[in-house]
Amino acid sequence: MAGPALALFGVFAVVPLLGVVVLSFMSWDGLGDPVWAGIDNWGRTLADPVTQNAMRLTVVVTVVSWLFQAPVSLLLGVFMAGRQRYRAVLPLLFSAAAVAIAYRALLDPNFGLGTALGIPWLSQDWIGDPDLALWVVLFVIGWCFVPFHSLLYQGGVRQIPRSMYEAALLDGAGRVQQFLHITLPQLKYTIITSSTLMIVGSLTYFDLIFVLTNGGPGNATRILPLDMYLTGFRSYDMGKASVIAVVLVVVGLTVSLLLNRLSGANKMESQMEGL
Repeated sequence: MAGPALALFGVFAVVPLLGVVVLSFMSWDGLGDPVWAGIDNWGRTLADPVTQNAMRLTVVVTVVSWLFQAPVSLLLGVFMAGRQRYRAVLPLLFSAAAVAIAYRALLDPNFGLGTALGIPWLSQDWIGDPDLALWVVLFVIGWCFVPFHSLLYQGGVRQIPRSMYEAALLDGAGRVQQFLHITLPQLKYTIITSSTLMIVGSLTYFDLIFVLTNGGPGNATRILPLDMYLTGFRSYDMGKASVIAVVLVVVGLTVSLLLNRLSGANKMESQMEGL
């Protein structure tokens, strides 16, 4: 029964990936015939200052995104799992490109939110300043993806039996103690799943940054996925772009496997009947 799905996966995923690996050893402008360049193609790519800067920015985006999104999503998810009438107040899951267009308009120094409200502090060039652009991108990324992870945590909290909280309440445990000693331990695998999606997802951010800043100003927000695109389709260096693509695949698979090993692949399902 899995044959057709595996065949489609092989044709549309494995074969193209193998082609990218082969192309990473080639010199090709996308039009003529590929020329074998060998391992020198990798050395040239990894020694490029622009690519090295993109790697550094990718690490920063990955770490800071997780540090921001994980606690905010966890707290919002726990809050939404309650029975408050106003718990559903949360930004909708818009398209990343649509979010980037909206924020690009809101942050425009001439016609944006700062000018409309008459607040000079908001009227500065947020995405045109190299010192501010990356932090603006990180904020927009968090605003865009926190709702999704909050829903994951909401579902996880609702799987925790109410009897555990009732027993803790009888023992005199307050809300903070219940959160630290019941909610967090019970959400262990949800936290690992959410963190895996956050970290691996950070390696695929493209559309949001491409629309919002196009990697600028300069190379201030040019992370690896965007560097791959600009190298291949703006500089017409498909061999170098393929090297970057292989690096992203290897890092993504490594992180996923490590986190999966840490969590235990057979323990990701709920082990207790929820509410």
